[in-house]
Amino acid sequence: MYEKKEILEKAFGKHWNSGGEMLFQCPKCDHDKKKMSVNIDKNAFKCWVCGYSGNKISYLISKHAPEYYGEWSNIAEEVDLSKYEFIFDEPEELPDQVINLPQEFKTLTGPKTGDKTKALEYLYSRDITDLDILRWKIGFCDFGEYEGRVIIPSFNTKGQLNYFVARSYTDDWMKYKNPKASKDLVFNDLNIDWDDDIIIVEGAFDAIRHKNCIPILGSSLRENHKLFQKICRSKHQIFLALDEDAKNKEFYIAKKFREYGVACKSIPVSPYSDLAEMPRAEFLDRKQNADFITDLDYLEYKLDF
Repeated sequence: MYEKKEILEKAFGKHWNSGGEMLFQCPKCDHDKKKMSVNIDKNAFKCWVCGYSGNKISYLISKHAPEYYGEWSNIAEEVDLSKYEFIFDEPEELPDQVINLPQEFKTLTGPKTGDKTKALEYLYSRDITDLDILRWKIGFCDFGEYEGRVIIPSFNTKGQLNYFVARSYTDDWMKYKNPKASKDLVFNDLNIDWDDDIIIVEGAFDAIRHKNCIPILGSSLRENHKLFQKICRSKHQIFLALDEDAKNKEFYIAKKFREYGVACKSIPVSPYSDLAEMPRAEFLDRKQNADFITDLDYLEYKLDF
């Protein structure tokens, strides 16, 4: 074990220890922090910034520090090479999640009749405009599993449906009924301008009413999430506009982003319960005057409670 650690340090420089893993600077994305985990026991590696990973440390060394490959091979366990023809290939990226809309999905364009009118009235009550409906391709279901719900679809950069949010416009006790699919995605990435300001929000309705917002669908945002990693690769300052009752979550996300060199500003939501309730003009004014989030902000927040 000690000899392997020595070779890895010669190949990739000094490391930090984290549990049973060694953390190095990633040779692929060359991020300035040590965010590539190497686990000798599991014979695997992964960068938590760019997602570069593999299940053979020998591949990592042969690709980025070939002068040490022979030395590594001499102390590595013997294997049947005929079973590992793929070892020098680039790790294959997992395909994007692609799902289908409910079979009962209907568009909200055309004549305003029947349940379509009820769905539209609900959206108008939340200050969603006809232009918003067209831009976000919002529809509804008037029967079936998603009966009485507006459907807000999400599309990846290829224009493929990868998720949707189904929100009741009736008095159903279950407000949201979403598909059994992963939320680890960039919601509606198709319409995001990555050269403009990025705003992270809680839910889909928060995102609809304001430009270039990405909802995290109520979940937290961690290092291994696709959205987190894409933001880190963009090296773009971001804004956080989470619900007032999610301040701890906001500070955690900001702290994690700072570790990767991404600065975060906070758009306060109070006294509104969420961003969807905030008038658009007021949102733009608060965004203009947003402050950077620091560790001191977190301490002051904790002292107030």
